[in-house]
Amino acid sequence: MNVRLAALSAALLLSACSTPRPLEGGLHGTPREASVTPSASGAVEANWKERLAQPYLYLEQRGDYRELGVAMRALLAEAAEVGLETRGAPFALFYDDPGRVAREELRARVCLPVVERPKRIGALRYDVLPRAMVVYAEVRGPYPDVPRSYPVLFNYLKELGWQAGAPIREIYLVNPSEVADHAELVAEVQIPWSAGE
Repeated sequence: MNVRLAALSAALLLSACSTPRPLEGGLHGTPREASVTPSASGAVEANWKERLAQPYLYLEQRGDYRELGVAMRALLAEAAEVGLETRGAPFALFYDDPGRVAREELRARVCLPVVERPKRIGALRYDVLPRAMVVYAEVRGPYPDVPRSYPVLFNYLKELGWQAGAPIREIYLVNPSEVADHAELVAEVQIPWSAGE
């Protein structure tokens, strides 16, 4: 397993998942310039792109999104135990809107990207995140600030008349243990979309 990923544990997801994430939709339209909303930690720019299919290993989590750090630690431990090689930054998938689903019923996955299905995966599960068109934003700063991109992304979807899909993906691009200041952290949020009716 990649040493960089082994060091990335509870701090990453405990802080990244400390704020509920909304899931809402829009209508229909065509691509246009990115939306920018300034914040205390810098601007959040929304744009869109095609996300390629991504094979991954995961552990399922049901319950409060703020508890994903425990699942991430378990994921990293299991991956290390079976000697898995991963490719890329860890990510989380969020399937439910905490404003509409009871906290104990929220569904999420903590994930490690792989090139293909490993022969030995232990207690982990394997899936492929399908290719999709997504709106996305890069968020710089402490991982607890990642949710500040959500209103920008949902407004961008609404402006274009697109409908939000699920799951929402948060990719944690910088390991907190490798930076002197959490202002140097970078995450990317992706929301799949479809044209409105």
